[in-house]
Amino acid sequence: MLFYYLQHVQVLIYSKILKIEEINLNQKLENYKLNLTNYIKGDKSIWGIVLLLSIFSFLPVYSTASNLVYVIGSGSVLGYLFKHVAIVTVGFTIMYFTHLVPYRYFSAIAKIFYPVVTLLLIYTALQGSTVDGANSNRWITIPILGFSFQTSTVATVILLVYVSSFFSKNKNKKIELFDSILKLWFPVFLFVGLILPANLSTSLMLMIVIILLSFFAGYPFKYLISIILISIFSLALFIVIVKSNSDSISNRIDTWFSRVETFYGDGDKNTNYQSERAKSAIAMGGIFGIGAGKSMMKNVLPQSSSDFIYAIIAEEYGIFGSMTILFLFIILMLRVLINVQRTQSFFGKLLIFSMGLSLILQAFVNMGVATGVLPVTGQPLPLISAGGTSIWMTFLSVGIILSVTANNQLDLIDKKMNQ
Repeated sequence: MLFYYLQHVQVLIYSKILKIEEINLNQKLENYKLNLTNYIKGDKSIWGIVLLLSIFSFLPVYSTASNLVYVIGSGSVLGYLFKHVAIVTVGFTIMYFTHLVPYRYFSAIAKIFYPVVTLLLIYTALQGSTVDGANSNRWITIPILGFSFQTSTVATVILLVYVSSFFSKNKNKKIELFDSILKLWFPVFLFVGLILPANLSTSLMLMIVIILLSFFAGYPFKYLISIILISIFSLALFIVIVKSNSDSISNRIDTWFSRVETFYGDGDKNTNYQSERAKSAIAMGGIFGIGAGKSMMKNVLPQSSSDFIYAIIAEEYGIFGSMTILFLFIILMLRVLINVQRTQSFFGKLLIFSMGLSLILQAFVNMGVATGVLPVTGQPLPLISAGGTSIWMTFLSVGIILSVTANNQLDLIDKKMNQ
């Protein structure tokens, strides 16, 4: 009898121990999830899409690096791949630390950097240099470090934060046209005007994003129409002035018109070389592509590692691969719209809208150029094309979006705790 009693006690003790161990294991899992959430905040879907696109970018960049070696005349394929991996790693670091910063601080940061970026844009317009075979004054080089960066990409992020901050602070105020011209449109036209001579597509896209952002923020429509008309008149006046006074900028304008004429079939067919090669690359890819690294057009298609990388993706991975990339950007766009709707703060809404719209618009323009839907613009494919500053500023933009979505998660937790 005593034996059975002791055996029963032993079973009870073992069951208690197992239950305690199960509770401890569940607690450890919950703590792990909590710690992971503390380290990685914000919309996990956006994290996942950015990670997928960035890792995938190693394949087409490695494949097209041979073109860079040929154009620049130095370096190696592996060297350019390692450079791209290093740049993406730095980009992730920028995104990670940016998403930890409370988004309300970005307004003050933009105001501090606004005059600095203005001076950089002026310096770039006067002293810009050629980088990786790109023949425009879009970059400046730091003498001691020998590092080049594209100031227009930095200016885009700073200006979008500045405009978002302006509308946030004037949400409940009646906006007058004259007052908004001084505080809003003068800084906008200054940045866009400094970017315009060397990079028409970037300046136009930036202006489109700001106009749509203004409409979304509730800027009076009658004033917005006036701003659009002023913008068109200013662009026309700029073209007339530089055509008669500046040979270098005049050549850039001739290039703009030539691209548009070629796109509509009225220009010189020889200037349509890039578009025709891009279409050939897409046609050769078929449904599933000719295989990773086997592109034949990468060595004859200029800027195949940046502006036309989507065509190389279509050639090597086919319609399936190119549509997968398009699908990921569409999901990213939907996540941006969902987070805009979920965000309570007006400033947060504007930040997500502006950063997301700028990124998605650039992606669609790049894919449109590669497929022949749009004229050649020189815009890289975000998160995939080779680059430097453009990659980092893309990660910075995503970091700002994640910062806002992280705050949304904290608001949701507080709401549940107070119920």
